[in-house]
Amino acid sequence: MNDTIVKDDQLLKKIAAELTISFKQVKSVISLLDEGNTVPFIARYRKEMTGALDEVQIRNILERWQYIQNLEHRKEEVIRIIAEQGKLTDELNSAITKAEKLQEVEDLYRPYKQKRRTKATIAKEKGLEPLAEWLLTFTKESVEEKAKQFLSEEKEVLTVDDAIAGAKDIIAERVSDDAESRKWIRKETFKSGAVVSVVKEAEKDEKNVYEMYYEYEEPVNKIVPHRTLALNRGEKEDILRVSIKMNADLILSYLSRKWIRVQHSPAAPVVLEAMEDSYKRLIQPSIEREIRSELTEKGEEQAIHIFSENLRNLLLQPPLKGKVVIGVDPAYRTGCKLAVVDETGKVLKIDVIYPHPPASKTKEAREKFINILRDYKVEMAAIGNGTASRETEQFVADILKEMDEEIFYLIVNEAGASVYSASEIAREEFPNLQVEERSAASIARRLQDPLAELVKIDPKSVGVGQYQHDVSQKRLSESLHFVVETAVNRVGVNVNTASPSLLQYVAGLNKTAANNIVKKREEEGKFTSRVQLKKVPRLGAKTYEQAIGFLRVLDGKQPLDRTGIHPENYDEVKKLLASLGFTTDDLGSEELKTALHGIELKSVADELAIGELTLKDIIDALVRPERDPRDDLPRPLLKKDVLKLEDLKAGMELQGTVRNVVDFGAFVDIGVKQDGLAHISKLSNRFVKHPLDIVSVGDVVTVWVDSVDMKKGRVALTMLAPSN
Repeated sequence: MNDTIVKDDQLLKKIAAELTISFKQVKSVISLLDEGNTVPFIARYRKEMTGALDEVQIRNILERWQYIQNLEHRKEEVIRIIAEQGKLTDELNSAITKAEKLQEVEDLYRPYKQKRRTKATIAKEKGLEPLAEWLLTFTKESVEEKAKQFLSEEKEVLTVDDAIAGAKDIIAERVSDDAESRKWIRKETFKSGAVVSVVKEAEKDEKNVYEMYYEYEEPVNKIVPHRTLALNRGEKEDILRVSIKMNADLILSYLSRKWIRVQHSPAAPVVLEAMEDSYKRLIQPSIEREIRSELTEKGEEQAIHIFSENLRNLLLQPPLKGKVVIGVDPAYRTGCKLAVVDETGKVLKIDVIYPHPPASKTKEAREKFINILRDYKVEMAAIGNGTASRETEQFVADILKEMDEEIFYLIVNEAGASVYSASEIAREEFPNLQVEERSAASIARRLQDPLAELVKIDPKSVGVGQYQHDVSQKRLSESLHFVVETAVNRVGVNVNTASPSLLQYVAGLNKTAANNIVKKREEEGKFTSRVQLKKVPRLGAKTYEQAIGFLRVLDGKQPLDRTGIHPENYDEVKKLLASLGFTTDDLGSEELKTALHGIELKSVADELAIGELTLKDIIDALVRPERDPRDDLPRPLLKKDVLKLEDLKAGMELQGTVRNVVDFGAFVDIGVKQDGLAHISKLSNRFVKHPLDIVSVGDVVTVWVDSVDMKKGRVALTMLAPSN
């Protein structure tokens, strides 16, 4: 038992060093996770134990711990298998135990692995292993004379050449199985090899998407992740042929120095031929697969990271609370679907207008739209960015200019709206609406509360990634789920209005518990306190502990229930308030803010027997009881007028909203049909390692038009102010 604890501590120290976090923090996180605590709960309510690590740091510790444990299990398994074969030496045992990566363990295990029948195993069956061993002693005797001793009709070794060829096959496999040789060759190929691509079937590349890769070469150690994924896709679509080119002479020179101990021995040329065969037939293809797999993994990690960051920023877009919104799902033939929703997102009106060809009932559409705006006192218009979006924008902008009331509009990224509209969730929400009508309602609600609406859609469908279809879908889903979960718990959830889709992302809750909360709410009316949630079926003590701090009861009996303060601290909070002459009814008041501002954190924390970090969070919640972290972010860019591509001129200054960030730049919505691209080189005067260091999805940025390609409908933008 003690040995296990010591070993675990060594592994935890290793993680601490890798992630530059203290051993105590790592140990606390693993201990908390082992007790069944969730990542959001640990990040928010166990700051004293973790030293205020955030969700990403906690997840990194968890992932690293899982990898190291898998590595240790694999080491144990490999040592056991080799020991059972009676081939485990102290040196080999030590090498496996010290291995830092799974790849090293597999390299060391390679010679002892059960192999399918290879050329070498066939040669061994023919009794040629002693000849191979003899060749590797590099004596001065004649190879041909020695080979004659191994001729056998019964074993089908009929000629001297047969015997030597079999021995060479055995040596080739031995060279290929040598862990040290493979490690050197892999490292050298990474250092000086090149990724090469040539065109295979150009006719399949109708839009010339892969033209730059028809004859392409780039060093392995320089290739950027998005190019790896582009090459992989081109290869998958049968347009490109991709390989890794390496100077074979460099490798053979190394192998020769390592394996040929006596250059003038008659055996040397034979062993050299075996090595050449080993490299070309066995090592090179295998190393190429490993390196390409590693490059792909890096490419996938980067693509998943970018998608995750973009999704996080999209989910945390500031909500436009308390507004009556008209959602417009644009279309030509089938008409623009309209949905008016009230301040809470409840649908008040569904209609359709036909302002565009082929119907072109513009006059009728205008009258209907104006009447709806007036009848329902609409304050904002949300227009989907799909087909006919810009024509619809022009139609809406022209009407808003004539209105006496001040009504703004916004173009809403409707990626995934059609997926949602046809989903079971949408059918349950709006059983009496058509698919397009549901879409219009969803577009309106996205403006009011992007997070609450976007959680209803598979994160992969929100359209803010690059190469998301080319990466491991399992890893992508896990990463995106983590992002959504983090965002939902950071904001908190109103338990009386949240949908099951939103509730299931709350720490500790699953789909069943989320549905049970909504069911109880529908059957018995609004929750008036957090304590009532203990009665929800399938919501046990541990689940309650994990979830309750993130669930808010806004107008209940207990004022603290509308804050992010965990009920486990309510007694301490009441003591704190009483010591200052206040009660829980004074939350958010100016007097309480002033009183709390003057307290001495350390002494009060000691007095209440809680940590300073926890006390600091409690004070923040008492000062701003219903604080939404999204409220601190810049507001979306509201519009009243519209631009056309033809209006754009080089040097023109515009404001735009960042819609997507990719490795090579950012796509910015400036109000014309196509989003403009601000290339990475045009984002800042200083060196930019990655666009995410400068911009995020949802940012409102000032840009200047760099160039306009009317033919391709492309706009190049710059964030560098032109010099006058």
